[in-house]
Amino acid sequence: MSLSPPPHAPLAPDELQRYHRHLILPEVGEAGQRRLKSASVLLVGAGGLGSPAALYLAAAGVGHIGIVDADAVELSNLQRQVLHDTAAVGMPKVASAEARLRAINPHVDVIAHDVRLTSANAMTLFDGYDVVVDGSDNFPTRYLINDACVLLDKPNVYGSVLRFEGQASVFSTPDGPCYRCLFREPPPPALVQSCVDSGVLGVLPGLIGVIQAAETIKLIAGIGEPLVGRLLIVDGLRMRFRTIDVARDAACPACGTREIASLIDYDVFCGVATQREPGIDERAKWNGKSDEEVDEISPRALAGQLAAGRTPTLLDVREPYEWSIARLPEARLVPLATLPDVLHTLDPSAELIVYCHHGQRSAAAAAWLRERGFTRARNLTGGIDRWSREVDPSTQRY
Repeated sequence: MSLSPPPHAPLAPDELQRYHRHLILPEVGEAGQRRLKSASVLLVGAGGLGSPAALYLAAAGVGHIGIVDADAVELSNLQRQVLHDTAAVGMPKVASAEARLRAINPHVDVIAHDVRLTSANAMTLFDGYDVVVDGSDNFPTRYLINDACVLLDKPNVYGSVLRFEGQASVFSTPDGPCYRCLFREPPPPALVQSCVDSGVLGVLPGLIGVIQAAETIKLIAGIGEPLVGRLLIVDGLRMRFRTIDVARDAACPACGTREIASLIDYDVFCGVATQREPGIDERAKWNGKSDEEVDEISPRALAGQLAAGRTPTLLDVREPYEWSIARLPEARLVPLATLPDVLHTLDPSAELIVYCHHGQRSAAAAAWLRERGFTRARNLTGGIDRWSREVDPSTQRY
């Protein structure tokens, strides 16, 4: 399968020199290079996967590269997001990316979309591009990208990473499966791991992102055998590569039965709670339950309690190195793995607020505590990161 757009874009004299190593490849040649120059690729995410993909697509001479990302560069990004440097910390990622890509190749048209990809804008954003590269890091966005690509008949060059393992494939081609053929339904939110809480070896997104760039170039130039109908799995610790076949599912609601005729709310579909706008009563969703009868508390609600002189026991279940970066006042550090060891030191009748970085580890800890009689244990939704964004900006983010 290939896009093989007409090679109508001529190459300037300095481009002939720049792309010489491509031009002497019989499989690419001048016609293939002109196809690359004529093509347009949209990268969803300018992070760990999008960084290497963008760098190599720009260097390869893809003529039009769009980047969708609403985040700013943070210091903790630089361990793997090689599109950005230390001086870019605080800048919008798309602005940092645009400057870097233009410096690499001034012949490339870089289009910055400083927005969050949503069901409301995905169809419009995708419509102007030949290929979509999925550099996202969450299930709602992956399903959104998949469904939009299927509806628009756009190839979806997929990649994902976690800890030491990565995956890559090419979905939504006329002759291949889509992401839903492989993963019909998202996993329960409680079982979802993320790089934020589980970590990722810094070079692994580079490896997978480069594979995504290679697959994109192959699709555009019409060469080789793309990862259509195959899922590539990379074990970075053992440096082993294997592929599994993925067949197109005739019962797939996206590319099979075509039941999915429009985009949906993917946060709801994946069971991810969305943040509400300030001013909405946090208790409304609990149908009249008191504070102590609910399982979670928002940072603003906790800040209100503290300001009123109500002082619950704050348990920080992160690791010591995270504690050294930032912590809530009067909190007690109890790394998640050590929680059973200190259970006897906690008061079952006390109000316990448990927090971590983004709220996943602490949600599990709070549930575990409630099962053992600590009925007033609650999770701080969004963790210390949301506390920093919504309550105290002086709290260091990482």
